Formats: sequence, structure tokens, C-alpha cells
Amino acid sequence: MKADRAGDQRAGARIETRALSKVYRGATRPAVDDVALTIEAGEFMTLLGPSGSGKTTTLNMIAGFEDVTAGQILLGDADIARVPPHRRNLGVVFQNYALFPHMTAADNVAFPLKQRKVGKREIARRVAEALDLVRLGEHGSRLPSQLSGGQQQRVALARAVVFEPRALLLDEPLGALDKKLRESLQLEIARLHKELGITFVFVTHDQEEALALSDRIAVFRDGHIEQVGTPAELYEKPASHFVATFLGDSNVFSGHARDGLLDTGWCRLRAGGEVLTGPVALVVRPESLRIGPPADPGANVLSATVTDVIYQGAFRRILVEFDGGFGGQIRDGAAGPAAPVTIGQRIEVHWPAEAGVLVPGEGEPSETEPPVLTSPAGSAR
Repeated sequence: MKADRAGDQRAGARIETRALSKVYRGATRPAVDDVALTIEAGEFMTLLGPSGSGKTTTLNMIAGFEDVTAGQILLGDADIARVPPHRRNLGVVFQNYALFPHMTAADNVAFPLKQRKVGKREIARRVAEALDLVRLGEHGSRLPSQLSGGQQQRVALARAVVFEPRALLLDEPLGALDKKLRESLQLEIARLHKELGITFVFVTHDQEEALALSDRIAVFRDGHIEQVGTPAELYEKPASHFVATFLGDSNVFSGHARDGLLDTGWCRLRAGGEVLTGPVALVVRPESLRIGPPADPGANVLSATVTDVIYQGAFRRILVEFDGGFGGQIRDGAAGPAAPVTIGQRIEVHWPAEAGVLVPGEGEPSETEPPVLTSPAGSAR
């Protein structure tokens, strides 16, 4: 079942959606609206977004479980938008495992092969290989009730790949597991992708999971795709306010761009990178903020009061309120011992110009509900 490493790209199928839309009867807006997405053969693509953003509906249309209102779904060169699910040759893994409780693990894995009328010897060989692939070779005779949640999900994975599908679709498969087990199975899924070499399409609302697993991520919002890119591209160069605040923690200043500066109404911050006009936001990740006076005279510098200090093992989160009333957070300690900080302490906070990302703003800045801190380039106090 392992893919030939020299031919991994041939093991999976290229998937493309063109102007894909889904409108449910009685709905006031489309669940999926004109989605165009290309998933390369052998790629691990994650569809990420909050509840109701359209990511699961898109996956279900690719799988054939939802009818398409408009648009195309190409698997390789063939349009499968009207092809029944059982003829698409796609493996699917659900959050709830969907195992037959009266069948052993081996019989659950064998089920799709029996449906395809594969011979008994071939079934036995493929089932053994699939169970070994998910490291359950010694558990084939157990019923689902005799397996842990993580083991049941691995049986579901084995069942989804045993018939050698052209792509594997995973709908929040780790959502029902606790944090430690979820992280363990993330490594298993990444290993399976490398060993099988087929196309993976993975749905999640967990940002850390998406960053850890994906070759690329498509961020969904209100039925459309907000941005597609590698984890590093999305994290370091978000294209919108939504992506910047949804994917990972962010400090965000909102204001107006004037003369190359961001004017928040209470301070002015020099903006680097792309020049925008009108309402804008500047974004800086918490790990880019530093406490104390900067060595770089071009860095942004703001005064703040510490409101909380949260210890999280490898790092600490320091919550602050800047003098303009903006709340923000700093993440430090990962690089070594950090200086003591106490609640109520007055501090200076700085960040380098290149740490800031300028994105279009979303509406007018509010004086009564100021946004979280943002990160631009040089400082002008």
C-alpha cells in the first residue's frame, strides 16, 4: 500500500473546484459561494474556518454527499460534480468514526473491499496491510467497543485507505479527542500522508492543527475563500484582517493610513510594506513584541500597563493595556529565562518594523471598543 516515493505525485489525484456554489432551500445566502480552489496531486490541503464558513459543505460536495447548486468539481480531468459518491473513488474519514459496532476492526476495514467484490485472499492481504499501516496489526479481532477513541479513529483511517483511493477527505477527524491524543494522531496522519503519497483534504476549525499538518491552507469565511497559502505565508503575511485575527494570536491596531503612517487617533505608527490608504489595520504577532527600550531607533515603542501574566510552560503570555486603551499580549520566554513581570507594572513595549503586516481595515475604528494591539513598522510617538 505504500506509495513509490519516486512517484508520490502520481499516487494522488488533482482536485479543482470551479465557481462551486451551494444554496440550501430557504436560505438567505449561499453556504458556499463561487469557490475556486486547486488542490495539487499528493498535496495536504486544509480547509480552515469557523463554524458556518462553508468548509465542511465544500468537502461534502467533493465527496458527493451534498448536491452542487452550481459549478464544477474536477478529479484529475473528469468533472465529478454529478457522479454518485461510490463512483468517485475517494476515501472519507468522519469525526464520529462511523464504525459498525457488531464488526471487528478487521471486518470494518474489509467492508469497502467486500462492497467492491474483491477476492477473499486479496481482502485479507489488504486488510492486514492497512491495519499495520495504522499500527493496529494485533487488534484486528477486537470490536470497536474494545478499542480506545484513538484506536477507533485509526481503524476508520485504515478503512478509508484500504481500497487505494485517489484522495482522502477528512472531516474534523480529531475533534472528539482530548488534546494529547489529538496531537498524537496529528503525527499519525502526517506520517500516513507521507507514506501513502495521496491527496489529503482536511477540514478543521483548529488553527494550530492546520498549521502543523498542511502543505497549504484555504481559509474560509461566510461561504467564500479569504486566502490560500502555506502555513508560513498565512501566518506571516495575512491578506486580510480576518485571516490575521483568525489564524493564531494577533495584536491589531486599527486606524487610517496617512502620509505613510498609521494614525490610530492616539498614536502614529510608521507602516512598512505595502502602502494602503483609508481604514487599515496593522498586525503583529505576540512573539514579536519585546519588553524594554529597543536597540533599533526605528522600532515602534509604546508604553503599557501589565494586566495579567499567564504561565504556559514553554512560554508566558503577558496581557497589557497600552496607554491609548488598546489591549494586547506579549509571548516570551521560549528563547530562555525571561525578566520578572508583575501585574500593574508599567513597561515599554517595542517591535521591529519588519514584524508588522498592513492589511485593509474592516470598518471605522471604534473609540469605545478599541481593537487589540497591532504591529507595524517604525514608531512615531
